[in-house]
Amino acid sequence: MTTEKLPVHAVILAGGRGTRFWPRSRTRTPKQLLNIVGKGTMLEQTVARLRPLVPAARIWTVTNAQQESAVRKQLAKASRARVLVEPVGRNTAAAIALAAFHIQHFAKGDALMAVLPADHCIAQTSKYQDIVGAALHVAQEPGRMVVLGIPPTRPETGFGYIERTGTAIGSNEIPVYPVRRFAEKPGLETAKEYLASGNYQWNAGMFFWRVSTILDELMKHLPRTFDVLQELAAHIGTGKYATQLRKVYPKLENISVDYAILEHATRAAPKPQVFVIPAEVGWSDVGSWEAVYELLTRSFGENIYGNAGHFIESSGNFVSSPGKFIAAIGVNNLVIVETPDALLICPRDRAQDVGKIVKWLEERKLQNLL
Repeated sequence: MTTEKLPVHAVILAGGRGTRFWPRSRTRTPKQLLNIVGKGTMLEQTVARLRPLVPAARIWTVTNAQQESAVRKQLAKASRARVLVEPVGRNTAAAIALAAFHIQHFAKGDALMAVLPADHCIAQTSKYQDIVGAALHVAQEPGRMVVLGIPPTRPETGFGYIERTGTAIGSNEIPVYPVRRFAEKPGLETAKEYLASGNYQWNAGMFFWRVSTILDELMKHLPRTFDVLQELAAHIGTGKYATQLRKVYPKLENISVDYAILEHATRAAPKPQVFVIPAEVGWSDVGSWEAVYELLTRSFGENIYGNAGHFIESSGNFVSSPGKFIAAIGVNNLVIVETPDALLICPRDRAQDVGKIVKWLEERKLQNLL
């Protein structure tokens, strides 16, 4: 392992829309900019978890033009200067590559990168920080890439999986395993097999590597994106940057970093290059109102409804109607979410379908509700 100590930079991906959190999540105020669970917005919680490890001036946030203003307001002053605005969405490979070139320019050389989503909930902060520290330590070695894997608790069909192999290279406290492969979202029977094997983790989209490592991999596997962004990097800090960004960014491949780089790296390297750390840290992607209910409930059948209300012969309901007394009689397992201009009602087990409402609104160009 190299003894070189590199500065650590964090890249927070904060450009998603969170359509399954409609009607609260909107184009300009998506899920990550809302207080869904806990104290502060999900973006603020993500930053707070990082601050003991990374100074504010080295926390970068990638977002879009619609959310830029709201994102900046939620960041410390030193982090506002590190907001990168995509003119169009091009998935995670482009967003991470854009940040890597900016970090390289800022650091005037190599650095460590932690890439993290802005909209996840992690209950065990201290343990999470220890694991992030271990991941960064492993990623110091040139060519190594580290992912955090969430030990599955159910046969989930909505997540990608990471299969580990071989013997752990880390300590017993924080073991680090070579990755055998990345697996796409499975069917139910396959997910049950993954759960039973004990060798699979959910892919939570948290990555750690050197800037030089990810740029080398980008050059190998996405050469067009590499060339375009390398040319753009020459304009960072100049008056031409914004114009060039708008001009060239739509040319980039629209692909995730998992498909574009990590899957290739697990197959191509003669020795292990990609590693996974199982991270049992109370993680949730908070992917729907049903997930929020599960995070907040403390007993089976509990009703979650804010500060004031009364439920008669009702159980398992999640109701969000700020500022109102909530009363319900004889209803079970519903999600009810009210905003000043919209009301959502659905069974809790259909909460994953809320995005279909957003699609319907988009098709009818009802922009006031998006």
